[in-house]
Amino acid sequence: MATLILTTLGSALGGPIGGALGALAGQAIDNLIFRPDARSGPRLSDLQVQTSRYGARIPSLDGASRVAGTVIWSTDLQESRSTTGGGKGQPDVTRFSYSASFAVALSSRPIQAVGRIWADGNLLRGSAGDFKTPVTAFRLHKGLEGQSVDPLIAADMGVGQTPAYRGCGYAVFEGLQLADFGNRIPSLTFEIFADDGPAGITAIVSDLAAQDIPFDGDEEEPSVVGFAAEGNTLRDAVEDMLGTYRLRWRERDGAIALVAAKSSDRVLAASDEVRSADGEALSSKSKQREAVESLPRQLAIRHYDPDRDFQLGIQTAERSGPGERSEEIGLPVVIGAADARRLADRSLRAAMRGRTTVRRAMSWAALDLSIGDVVSMEDEPGRWLVEACDWEGQAVRLQLRAVEVGTRAAIPAGTSGAPVLQADLVQGATILSIVELPPTGISLVDAPTVFAAATGDDAGWRRAALFRYRADLEAAEPIGRTAASAVTGVAATVLQDGKPWRIDRRSSVEVVLHDASDVLSQADDAALLDGANLCQIGDELLQFANVELVGPRRYRLSHFVRGRQGTEWACASHLGDEPFVLIDPTHLTAVETDRSQIAQLLELRAIGSGDLVPAEASRLIDGRAMMPVSPVHGKVLALPGGDLSIGWIRRSRLGWTWGNGGDVPLAEERELYLLRAVADGLILREWEANGPLATYAAAAFAEDLAAAGSASLQIEVRQKGMWGLSKPLVLDLV
Repeated sequence: MATLILTTLGSALGGPIGGALGALAGQAIDNLIFRPDARSGPRLSDLQVQTSRYGARIPSLDGASRVAGTVIWSTDLQESRSTTGGGKGQPDVTRFSYSASFAVALSSRPIQAVGRIWADGNLLRGSAGDFKTPVTAFRLHKGLEGQSVDPLIAADMGVGQTPAYRGCGYAVFEGLQLADFGNRIPSLTFEIFADDGPAGITAIVSDLAAQDIPFDGDEEEPSVVGFAAEGNTLRDAVEDMLGTYRLRWRERDGAIALVAAKSSDRVLAASDEVRSADGEALSSKSKQREAVESLPRQLAIRHYDPDRDFQLGIQTAERSGPGERSEEIGLPVVIGAADARRLADRSLRAAMRGRTTVRRAMSWAALDLSIGDVVSMEDEPGRWLVEACDWEGQAVRLQLRAVEVGTRAAIPAGTSGAPVLQADLVQGATILSIVELPPTGISLVDAPTVFAAATGDDAGWRRAALFRYRADLEAAEPIGRTAASAVTGVAATVLQDGKPWRIDRRSSVEVVLHDASDVLSQADDAALLDGANLCQIGDELLQFANVELVGPRRYRLSHFVRGRQGTEWACASHLGDEPFVLIDPTHLTAVETDRSQIAQLLELRAIGSGDLVPAEASRLIDGRAMMPVSPVHGKVLALPGGDLSIGWIRRSRLGWTWGNGGDVPLAEERELYLLRAVADGLILREWEANGPLATYAAAAFAEDLAAAGSASLQIEVRQKGMWGLSKPLVLDLV
């Protein structure tokens, strides 16, 4: 089109030479606007979909945007395995974990920085640069001209075969752990900052056209927060954006520009209209008005909303009057909801006013008019925008469209609604505890039952790498990752002594939780029977029903069931500042142990993305899950002749419920008990019994009583198991 216009105008002004020059200038403009090889990117709806197909276009980004990009290199999944013993009579259990290294192209022009990153819609990297899932390394290549090859890609492909991707911004992930994503590379989206601030529209077009294109108009040049080019040509890439912002191409003095409406004092006089040329009549002025029904009654603009984490937003404007048609424009631009709402309203009003067009032939006096000029006409009311200006048949052929003038009342501001945005919480320091549990009553074990309980000081904490420290080697060996955040804390008061196996309504304890986002909930007696609110304070396992928040992170617990799972021995030995752990298997990490570690110190380390130094915890392992449970309900009866009859009830680590009222399973190789006569911690005598009944001979009793002196004489009864002795049942004699 520009070729035809400038050839005709050049011939009129400069003869054949002028026509040739005009043709060359016009071809340059046509090639710029319509050339087929302009850089561009995917459609609006595709910018959130990660691709890896050959030949996929990489978007050209301006300002700030959120895009998925294209995977341009990756390794095979890297497999790691760990094997743990399955216990007596059980097979070993092998667990597999996977990681991957890959590169993602983000923009076909240089970028400034990458902010947040989402994986499968969940936040992977926060605005502070912290990763929520472990990654060995992350590198951003900004696409500068001096960009060097990535060392990891070069190591895989060879230095001579690895491109530097100069001019292309891309990111490299090294060793991203895939457990959180179903052991596959997740779909990633990136918050890109391609420029320092908002991008002017002419700057965007200039970058795509590879030449400077100025702006001309009454108002300030429009700008957007971000833009992602689309289409196969420059025209395809910017046509919708320029049309929505009412910008037009214009050529003047051999240079092109983008113009908005530019007001002037020019009035087209009716006397300047050309009615004939070379003795032939020319077409008279024509005026056309489109029916209002042909225009959309409702206009919607789809855009990327920065207040919705760059997700798609839609803003709608409506007009009054007849018609039912709706129209939707998809703009690959990042703008706020209020700007999109104003843009939709302005576009709809411009379409309503611009239904009227006028064509007329003017004299040489109109040759100085250009596309974008706003003029008045002597014989038509209102203001008119010059849309086309051609020299043809000894006349200036003008096409003018009615434009809105004056000011209008402010429209209701658009809003982003109430988007559900994932909180960007920085992962703080890790807090680590070690928990050793007694028998579960469900199955037998031949190794200590040990768990790591890890958390942070707020909801931003995710998980951490877990290590076992070997003092003999002065080294830490990796043993996997911690589970999700456990509920842990410290007892701020001392828990009073309590009676086991019954409701304790007298005692209470206050605990301060490590994580301010954790909440403790109440439970009724029925829920307690189902195992609710099981916790460990010190060495005692107990359940709590009542919860009262008494301060930040601080709860007062009461209404207990004490001494659960054979820990009644710890009911009367509480101290201050004891660790508190809510027993939830899904939030505890099992630590592999064996019998050789009984009576040994277990030392663990944990390090997460928020840790400057590893968190540490240690505990002396006693193997309590392997040991028999202490006998209960002991009785001492005096027999004729002075002998004492000592009886008790056996318990088992295989079955806590007394389902049929009969004996519980033995759970040991044989039934055997060790009895000791003890005075002031000194063992005076010991003997064995192979059933829940024993006799303390009168002579032995008298001898031990004399040896005890003023100290109290007690009998301790312990069950002998496959791996050791139970805690004692203590019976006072005198």
